[in-house]
Amino acid sequence: MIRRTILEWEKLPYGRDASDPATIPEWAADRIATVAAASPLAGQGGAGVLEHGRRALRARGVVGVIAAEGCALEILPKIDLPETAARKDAAVRRRLIHMLGAALDMRIDVGALTDLDWQSDTILEILIRIFSDKLADAVRQGMPRHYVGHEEDLRALRGSMDVVRQFTRHAVNPSRLSCRFDELSQDIALNQIMKAAVARLLCVSRSVRNQRQLQELSFTYADISNVQPDRLNWEGVKLDRTNRRWSDLLALARLLLSERFQTSTSGMAAGFALLFDMNVLFESYIGQLIRRALAGSGLHASLQGGRLYCLTEEETGRPVFQTKPDIIIRASGDVVQIIDTKWKRIASRLDDPKGGVSQADVYQMMAYGQLYDTPRLTLLYPHHDGLPGAEGRQAQHSIGGGCIRLDTMSFNVASGKDAVVRLRSFLLGHGTQERVRNVAASEE
Repeated sequence: MIRRTILEWEKLPYGRDASDPATIPEWAADRIATVAAASPLAGQGGAGVLEHGRRALRARGVVGVIAAEGCALEILPKIDLPETAARKDAAVRRRLIHMLGAALDMRIDVGALTDLDWQSDTILEILIRIFSDKLADAVRQGMPRHYVGHEEDLRALRGSMDVVRQFTRHAVNPSRLSCRFDELSQDIALNQIMKAAVARLLCVSRSVRNQRQLQELSFTYADISNVQPDRLNWEGVKLDRTNRRWSDLLALARLLLSERFQTSTSGMAAGFALLFDMNVLFESYIGQLIRRALAGSGLHASLQGGRLYCLTEEETGRPVFQTKPDIIIRASGDVVQIIDTKWKRIASRLDDPKGGVSQADVYQMMAYGQLYDTPRLTLLYPHHDGLPGAEGRQAQHSIGGGCIRLDTMSFNVASGKDAVVRLRSFLLGHGTQERVRNVAASEE
């Protein structure tokens, strides 16, 4: 099994020597590129995940695992960490798992994973390990059950009689009674989802330990109905105080059964891929942290909200060019700040007076300021070692010399310590606090 790990936007050259970790055989590159092109994230032309060049594969802004017959490629995000080269991949995997947990608003316990696991396993095997361990622990405490409605023809009355069915189907056969009754059953939507996740992961895991754990779980779910992933009844899952501990497992199962995780059997590249767009993941990660950071502050954050239109056609009155700011912060209904996240490595202002901020992003934020009537706009980027000083404000501008301010800020995703506290200090700066006080005073 040939396995390679690269960072996003890096190249992996072709080579003839399969033992050379700096290259990959051409046949393996072809298979991996074919599986990547089948991903929903590949876009038109199929190059949205990997660029299949003449001499190398080049990763784009998508991370995860792509596997084909006899080979696998892991793509990790570019996060600056103070680790040695031998341990850096392990540290990046830890940070990626942390970001996934925060973005999906679920607790991921990685206490059972050793340093060796982080260094030797791909991000997919680590997720499978977390899911299977968590599921095994939950099953030991008891599989959830609910009352399920049944309609059956029986020889003795059970529950209540279906009068219409009785006198239409069994009018001449009174020995059969049409019954309606509820029965406490384990064959419910939640357990069917767990069984579908176990079955899928059993097909793709390469880890002996994970295989053994999943096989044991498949025996546990033997009496649960087999339901194809695209037919699972997610809306039928009922979480209450009796089964609340399954909420994180449900979120993990949704992740592992979602369109991010697809299989391919096209041509010679039968395989699978679990992929994440880092722009989307970074946005969700920051959005969930901001929601926690604003708790009790009088401010409220909405993600992908707003949806105001830039223009209105004069003849028809039809609005066009809808906007969807990443994060809108409100105080008593008034918009006090708009934040757009960008998974890009901005430049130091010493190297570039514009700080690496694109003109299109600036125009977009100007439109937000006009439409949503907010005095504070923020472009938030991941911090990296090439920026001077610590995370925080990198640049501050006024738009047109007026009172609308556009800040460029960075946030260090390499450190999960006090992340919510750090964001809270960014958000509740003097300008925002003053605007909250003004809104509150106007309502009194």
